[in-house]
Amino acid sequence: MSEMAEFHDELRAVARDLLDKAGDEVEWRQVADAGWSGLEVPEELGGAGASFVETAIVLEELGRAAARSRYLGHVLAVGALTALSPNDSRDALLECIAAGTPVAFASGFTLLNGVVSGRAEFVPDAEGADTILLLADDDGTPTVVSSPEVVVVVQPVLDESRSLAIVTADGAAVSEAWPLPVDPSALHDRAAAAVACDSLGVAEAMLSATVDYVKVRQQFGRPIGSFQAVKHACADMLVQTSVARHLVNAAVARVAEGSDATIAVAMAKSYACGAAVEVAGKAMQLHGGIGYTWESGVHAYLKRAMLNRALFGSPAAHRQRVAARY
Repeated sequence: MSEMAEFHDELRAVARDLLDKAGDEVEWRQVADAGWSGLEVPEELGGAGASFVETAIVLEELGRAAARSRYLGHVLAVGALTALSPNDSRDALLECIAAGTPVAFASGFTLLNGVVSGRAEFVPDAEGADTILLLADDDGTPTVVSSPEVVVVVQPVLDESRSLAIVTADGAAVSEAWPLPVDPSALHDRAAAAVACDSLGVAEAMLSATVDYVKVRQQFGRPIGSFQAVKHACADMLVQTSVARHLVNAAVARVAEGSDATIAVAMAKSYACGAAVEVAGKAMQLHGGIGYTWESGVHAYLKRAMLNRALFGSPAAHRQRVAARY
């Protein structure tokens, strides 16, 4: 086993153990103390100097636990900052982030004469963020800006494990502005890949829980897992999860390399997020009556999978991206 593979296995094991102990909600201080907030922050700025591959492992484990945390919004903001050219203000913010400062990221704004305007919906983890970074168009130049005057309004959604908000800037003064030297679509690809990682964790959790359940649940004096129809259903869930794993790994690798990840991410996001909904739905069915109860917990995974499917592009939208390329 390679050194990186061993490190990844250890990171996954530590993340799973921490999330098992944390329960439904992970305190941000726990995330920072575990070093996850600074995974992709350069070592000289107090981070681990890791890549999106390592971040993806944490995202997947958060999905596996269906845990509430502000990590998704944090990952998007870190991606925007690390894409910028090094400078004193950027580096100072990254140092704070590595130490645990909560941040968020939103796109769809306009920068004109030093003020920013615009509105973004369904922004992950904007509520409670110390700094909200905005991706703005400055006369055709993509620019990442920071403004203390943005307005954040919580946006209720069915999935209680996510915190989403509407971020509005109406002629807000800008405290910092950094030209973005990469195509803004790279940040969108990173966001879609992050959600695909979460959905992969959801699917794997539901597959594991279902297989364990059908081994012990009995009907007619035998485990229901011995029935052919149940075997076929579990096999279908395994195939979907395995294909999702392959596509997500490919997308994560492309994002981590900084190469064109459009097609790989579109394939991973469309398939993994759709598969997670189907796997969670099948898990609810195979759990029988108890699968529809609050106590089973299956509903939490199904709602998370359904929200993931809609965030940062629906499966249909991403399939259109693939079709357009060919």
